[in-house]
Amino acid sequence: MDRVDMFGIRIDNVTMVEAIERVRRLLAGTGRHIVVTPNVDHIVRLSREERFRAAYGRASLVVADGMPLIWASRLLGRPLKERVTGSDMVPLVCGLAEEGGYPIFLLGAQPGVAEIAIERLKQRHPRLRVVGLYSPPMGFEGDAEENARIIRRINHAKPAILLIGLGPSKQEQWIAKHLDVLDIRMAFCIGAGIDFLAGKVSRAPTWMQRSGLEWLYRLSREPGRLWRRYLVEDMAFLGLFLRELRRDHRRHATEAPSRTVHAGEVSPARQGTEAT
Repeated sequence: MDRVDMFGIRIDNVTMVEAIERVRRLLAGTGRHIVVTPNVDHIVRLSREERFRAAYGRASLVVADGMPLIWASRLLGRPLKERVTGSDMVPLVCGLAEEGGYPIFLLGAQPGVAEIAIERLKQRHPRLRVVGLYSPPMGFEGDAEENARIIRRINHAKPAILLIGLGPSKQEQWIAKHLDVLDIRMAFCIGAGIDFLAGKVSRAPTWMQRSGLEWLYRLSREPGRLWRRYLVEDMAFLGLFLRELRRDHRRHATEAPSRTVHAGEVSPARQGTEAT
C-alpha cells in the first residue's frame, strides 16, 4: 500500500473507500491490528512524546484525519488522496462489523455515554453485535490491577473489534502496550468517536469540515476544554511544517546530480556566453 512519509510517521495514502477495504482485509486475515487517525494535535504530540511515536509504529493502518495534513502533503510534494476521518470511519466500520458478524466492544467515554452510543448504533445496524462496554476511571492507565480487570473483561467478551476512545495519546499508548494479551482482531483508536456516536458532541457542518474549520466549530462548542489545545499547543504545527519543508529542500539539494566537465568540453554555464 502506498504510504507518505511526513513528520516522522508514515501515513497510508488512501481514500475512505480504500481505507474501509483495508479494514475488511485486516479483519479477514490473521494477527492483531491497530488503526490510528493522526491530526494536527497528534503531529504536535508525536514530536514531543517518544512513547506516542512508538505506539504509532505498531499501527497497521494510519489515515490522515485533518485538512491541514492534506494541505501540508500537497505543499511538500507528497499529496495524500483525501482526508479520512475517524468519526466518518466508525459508522462504516460498524456497518462492516454487522455485515461480517464481527462483535465489537466500546472502551472509553463518560459513564452512560457508551450506552447511548450503542442504542444509536443498534438503530442503524440492528444486527450489530455489541458484546461489551466499559468506561475506565481517571488515572486507570497507571493502575496495574485496573488494567488487568479491563483486559479480562475484554477477553471474556471476545470482541473482534475494540473501539477505544480514551483521547490521544493515552488510547494509542494503552493499546500498543496491551495488544499482545488482548483477544481481538483490531483496535480502532477513535478519540471522541464514542461521544460523536452518542450525539453528545456534534460534528461541524460539512462545509466547515471541507474547509479545515472543524476545529473552530469544536472550539466554539467547548471553549473551556479546547482553547489551549487549538490556540496554544497546536500552533507548533506551523513550525513542524516549516522544519519539514527545510529538510526536504536540503535533501533535494544534496541529491541534485553534479556533472564533471571534461577537458575540451564547454561547461553548460559558459555555453550561452561563448555562443554570443
